[in-house]
This record gives sequence, C-alpha cells and structure tokens, in this order.
Amino acid sequence: MSRTNRRALTHPVTEEIDLLDVLHALSDPTRMTIVRTLAAEPERACGTFPVDVAPSTLSHHFKVLRESGLIRQREEVNRRMSMLRADDLQARFPGLLATVLAAWDRTAGPVSP
Repeated sequence: MSRTNRRALTHPVTEEIDLLDVLHALSDPTRMTIVRTLAAEPERACGTFPVDVAPSTLSHHFKVLRESGLIRQREEVNRRMSMLRADDLQARFPGLLATVLAAWDRTAGPVSP
C-alpha cells in the first residue's frame, strides 16, 4: 500500500483515554517492552524496538498502544515514529505510568534502548 493510500493515524484526546484500554494495552509483555523503551528514549522509529515479533504482529501492538492513548505516532518520510504520551497519561491518571513501569522493572528488569 502506498503512503498516499494509508489512513490517517488516530489518537484519542487526553480526556478520552480510558483506564481499561490502557491497562489492557499494558498487559502484554511486548507492548510493555515498547512502552518501557519509549520511557527511556523520547522518540523511536517503529522497526527499531528490542522485540522479537513479526512485522505484522508489531504493527498490531503499535495499533493497540496508539488507540489506547499510550503512544502517539507520526509519519516521517518512509518510517513511522513513536513517542510515549507520558504527559497526557499523567494528566489523566496521575502516577499510573510511573507505578506500572516501576513494577515492570522490578519483575522484568529495565530494557536497554
């Protein structure tokens, strides 16, 4: 599919970010690795995350994260850039992201960017 035929990326506004959607998105280890990586690095190209999944599976994980409000994505020439919506999440659910990331680090160990 050419870039001109791609649908525009949609992101929920801060007030529409739903706690259950966020918790569902954070329940998957691959998605947690993506979120943890973005917490350490402000922006990253989609194909550069330290995960071992097929490209189609990775696309699905990004879609879940984006639609839940955890990440924002933008197109840049021939790649898609992702960033964590930490400020939006803090405004909507104070302390949630920091608590989940701390728990993840205690159980899984920090992710190297």
